[in-house]
Amino acid sequence: MLAKRVLTALLVAPLAILMILGLPTPWFALPIGIIFLSAAWEWARIAGLQNRPARIALLLVSALAYVVLWQLRAGPWWPPVIALGVAWWAVACVWLNQLTFAASPTPAHRNMKLVAGALVLFPAWVAGMSIHGSSPHGPAWTLLAMLLVWGADTGAYFSGRFFGKRKLAPQISPGKTWAGAYGAGVAGILIGLGGGLLLDVHGPRLAGLVLLSVLTVAASIVGDLVESLMKRQGQVKDSGNLFPGHGGMLDRMDSVFAALPVFAAGKLLLGL
Repeated sequence: MLAKRVLTALLVAPLAILMILGLPTPWFALPIGIIFLSAAWEWARIAGLQNRPARIALLLVSALAYVVLWQLRAGPWWPPVIALGVAWWAVACVWLNQLTFAASPTPAHRNMKLVAGALVLFPAWVAGMSIHGSSPHGPAWTLLAMLLVWGADTGAYFSGRFFGKRKLAPQISPGKTWAGAYGAGVAGILIGLGGGLLLDVHGPRLAGLVLLSVLTVAASIVGDLVESLMKRQGQVKDSGNLFPGHGGMLDRMDSVFAALPVFAAGKLLLGL
């Protein structure tokens, strides 16, 4: 399994980096939108929407929503949408402490989870486009946000494997440990510090960026746990089988969806 994960990462990561650094934001928005729609398809299935025509209709509505959000980029709407995303992940922390909430497969719980999916996906897409389109060095900032998530995942894996004993959330994701969370935090500090220096950030704003990196990593962990809780309630192991050893698109992007609004909001507040 580890070999499959490494091989998949080695194939996917360079392509992702090329898209982030090589595409102008309008062109970058299109493949990222497709990725988000793929994750929405998987989220709807896990939420309990098993009717395929209904899921197709939901996907079409979602695609239209991304087009509308893109058209609103020059107005005052994107910062409130990003803030809504941050607020959602704060609420999600409460959900993680109420494991039985919305667990039963009722239409009301399904619809509630579909609304939650909108709060996960749309603010994250807006946040990603906001970071990428920012001046100067928007693509580099986008890459830094992604490196924080990737680095946190790697740091958590190895520190959890070698030092992990105390479970972080055993009823949700038995493999996650507090040692893994600490390793992710350390990785976030190092990546945030290095990335900030490379992007010519100094003084108090560099300290703020390091703190933002830790908060971004913490959000990425919450995103991972929320998806794990969704899968447990939906009684599925993976959101899909798109990536060998990694599961579906949602399995790979859950941390990113939570990290992007937090990083984008912090970047705006720090004036970076």
